[in-house]
Amino acid sequence: MKWDIQSAKSNLSKLVGQSREKGPQTISVRGMPVAVVLAVEDSERFVAEKPSLAEYRLSGPEWDDDLVEEVNRRSNTMIRAVDL
Repeated sequence: MKWDIQSAKSNLSKLVGQSREKGPQTISVRGMPVAVVLAVEDSERFVAEKPSLAEYRLSGPEWDDDLVEEVNRRSNTMIRAVDL
């Protein structure tokens, strides 16, 4: 919902309640949006620390023994024989 600044000031408890029940509430001044009121849960999602790309990639599933063996068996060079 959108609130003008005067309505937001006079209905602060209602504004906060609606941010918890219905999601972010926008406050405008002279018709231009200037602020958003968020519930704490929504705010925490936005500011939660995100893992780096390396951490994300390393957090994948464990490799089973067969896959580890296959990877270790491969040659370290980029050239491989291909059957055509």
